[in-house]
Amino acid sequence: MAEISLRRAKSIIRATLAEGREMDLKPLSVIVLDAGGHVKAFEREDGASPGRFAIAHGKAYGAVMLGMSGGAQMARAEQQAYFMAAVNGVFGGQVIPVPGGILVKDKKGDVIGAVGITGDTSDNDAIAGMAGIESVGLTGDA
Repeated sequence: MAEISLRRAKSIIRATLAEGREMDLKPLSVIVLDAGGHVKAFEREDGASPGRFAIAHGKAYGAVMLGMSGGAQMARAEQQAYFMAAVNGVFGGQVIPVPGGILVKDKKGDVIGAVGITGDTSDNDAIAGMAGIESVGLTGDA
């Protein structure tokens, strides 16, 4: 099984934060999880609130555990609120079904992890995260 290396995870984070600064976003926090949902790397910019780790984690964790982006999870929650509530119960309340949770895929299209971004609007978080993922030659499903 392919995985995200620590070096690549850190590069994704650096590029995501750089894109956030370029877009003039509020301070971001970015997490990279492997395909099993384990933390590979995390950074919180100066000025970002301390609770952002849990939010970034919840966005990425939902993406990797459900195999669908945060945007797709939000659409599912709007259509089937009971399903997403049940899923969140199964995962101990760790899923945050909004944009900013991005599945990361390798060149073959296999899911190798997820990135969670938080700090600005969820849509802006996702844009910055996609830039970070693409900067290392991977694809994302936002």
